[in-house]
Amino acid sequence: MSSLTTSPATATGTTTKTYSSSFTTPSPTVSSWPLFSKTSKKCAIQSLKHKVSCNAGSSENLLNNLDRRNVLLGLGSLAGAVNLTSVPSVGAAPLAAPDISKCGTNPLSGFKAGENTPTGGDCCPPDSSLIKDFEFPTNQAFKVRPAAHLLSAKYIAKFNEAIKRMKALPEDDPRNFLQQAHIHCAYCNGAYTQSSSGFPDIEIQIHNSWLFFPFHRWYLYFYERILGSLIDDPTFALPFWNWDTPAGMTIPKYFNDPKSALFDTKRNQAHLKGVVDLGYNGKDTDATDIEKVKNNLAIMYRQMVTNATDPTAFFGGEYRAGKEPISGGGSVEQSPHTPVHRWVGDPREANGENLGNFYSAGRDTLFYCHHSNVDRMWSLWKMLGGKHKDITDTDWLNTSFVFYDENKNLVRVYVKDCLLTNQLGYDYQRVDVPWLKSKPVPRAPRSGVAKRLIGKVKKSDDVVFPVKLDKTVKVLVPRAKKSRSKKEKEEKEEILIIQGITYDSEKYVKFDVYVNDEDDDDDAAPDQTEFAGSFAQLPHKHKGKTSSKTNFRAGLTELLEELEADDDENVLITVVPRSGSEDITIDAIKIIYA
Repeated sequence: MSSLTTSPATATGTTTKTYSSSFTTPSPTVSSWPLFSKTSKKCAIQSLKHKVSCNAGSSENLLNNLDRRNVLLGLGSLAGAVNLTSVPSVGAAPLAAPDISKCGTNPLSGFKAGENTPTGGDCCPPDSSLIKDFEFPTNQAFKVRPAAHLLSAKYIAKFNEAIKRMKALPEDDPRNFLQQAHIHCAYCNGAYTQSSSGFPDIEIQIHNSWLFFPFHRWYLYFYERILGSLIDDPTFALPFWNWDTPAGMTIPKYFNDPKSALFDTKRNQAHLKGVVDLGYNGKDTDATDIEKVKNNLAIMYRQMVTNATDPTAFFGGEYRAGKEPISGGGSVEQSPHTPVHRWVGDPREANGENLGNFYSAGRDTLFYCHHSNVDRMWSLWKMLGGKHKDITDTDWLNTSFVFYDENKNLVRVYVKDCLLTNQLGYDYQRVDVPWLKSKPVPRAPRSGVAKRLIGKVKKSDDVVFPVKLDKTVKVLVPRAKKSRSKKEKEEKEEILIIQGITYDSEKYVKFDVYVNDEDDDDDAAPDQTEFAGSFAQLPHKHKGKTSSKTNFRAGLTELLEELEADDDENVLITVVPRSGSEDITIDAIKIIYA
C-alpha cells in the first residue's frame, strides 16, 4: 500500500480559524481514519508487506473480519491518500468541458428553453464569455465535513442560513439555488453536448462511467464554497448523510421542518422517519428496521469490498470524447447511490421529483448531503489497499468540466486536480464504519449447484441472446479456470459481466443478481452471500431517444469461496427483475478475469 500523506489538520492536531463572522467555528480535530470510539486501543494488522497500526473499537475490532485479501485501513489523513493504478490510455481523447453557450432545451415534456422557474426550466445555467482555469486557492481555510446526524443546533442553524441566502439570490445569479441545481440537470439530461471535443451530436452524461465520482466531487467543492461565502465563513463544510451506519440511516429530522430552508415538499412522505433502504426496489418491503439495517450494512460491504476490487469496478467504465458512457457505472454508483435517490424521491410526482430524477435532484438540499457521503466513499475506498487506486489513464485525468465559483466566475477544472481532498481543503469527520464487519453469509453451501442443474437450466452458450428481462432469467455460465491459487486470485479477480443491458432511461430500473441460488423464491437477502449485487438506474432524458445501453459487473472471487463453489466448472446466475425491467434486454452473461 502506498505511503499516506498527512493533511495539515492531521499534522497539527486541531486547527482553529478566526473570521469576522457570527458563524465562525473551529475546525474539528482530524485524526487517523476511521475513529471507531474514543476508548479505542491500538492494534497491529499484518498485511502482505506492511504492519499497519489502527484504531479499534472498545468492544470489538471492526477490522478483524475483513476478507483474506487483507483489506486494510491505514493511518494518517484519509484526505492525503492518493494511489494511482497503472491503467494505460488506449487512445481517443479526454472529454472536454461543454460550451455552455450551446446548452440545449431540457427534453423533459412541457419545459421551454429559457424558462428557469421552480416548476420548469431548460437546465441551462447563465452563460459567460469568460472562463478561468482553476487554481488552488492560497491560504485556504481547511474544512471538515461533519456527519449530518451529529450536527449541533448551532451548525444546523448555520447550514440553514447558508441555503436560505442561496435561495434569496437573484434568479439570474449563477450562485442561486435553482441555478446550481441546473448544473446537475444540464450535465446529465442532454442539455450539453461534446461540441468542445468536436462531437456536437453526442450528449455529455456524467453518470454510468468513470466520470461519476470526479464530477460530483467538483460540483460539491464549488457548492460548498458558495455557501461558505454567503455566510462569511470559509470553514463551512457540507454535512454528509451518513447512511452507511445505523445511527445515520434516517433522514435527519431538521430536513423535515417546513419552516427550514432545508425542507423540500417533494419527498416520499412514507420515508421521512424510516430507515433508508440502500437496495430500494421502487416499492417498500415488509422488512423490519432491524432487517433493513442488517441488509444495508451487507450492501455496503458488497459494493465497497466484494464488487469494488479494482478501479474499473469502483469508478465505472471508460468514457472518452466521441463516445457514449456504455461501459457501465461503478459499484457504489449502482448501489447505494441510485436506490437512495429513488427512496427519497416523491412517488406523487410524475417523474419522481425531486431526488428521484436526475433533472430535479439538485433542487433538494438533501442531494448535496447524500453526495457528500458518496464522495466520502471514494476517499474511504482508497484506504483499503491493494488495487484500490485512482486511475492514471490520461483521458480520465484530463477530462474537464466548468462550474461557477463563489465570485460568479466560470471556472474550468480537470479531474487530475481533485484526487487529493486535502489539496481541495477538506476532509471528513471520523465516524464508525460498521459495514467492514458485515460480510454476507451463505444460506447454505452451494458447491455442485451448477452440476446438478445441467439439463434443467441452459448454459449461456445455448441461450439465444438478447434475452428480455420480463421474468426471472437463470443461466449456467462456464468458468475459464476453477480452483485458482491464492496468487492467481491476487493477480486477477473473477468477474461476472452482464453485457449490453438496454433499458428505458425514462424509468427507475432495477434488477438483482444472484449466484448459485437454486431456490425457487429467488429472494436471498442482501446479507446472504448468494446476493451478488444490483443494477439500478435513475430516470433521465435524452434527445431523440428513450433507451440507453450499459453493462453490469460483480466480483466473484470471494463470493465463490464463501459458497464453497471454487471448484465448480460452471456458475448458476439468476437475474431477477425488480423495477421497470419489462423493457430490459441483455446481450450476454459471461465470466472474465481482470
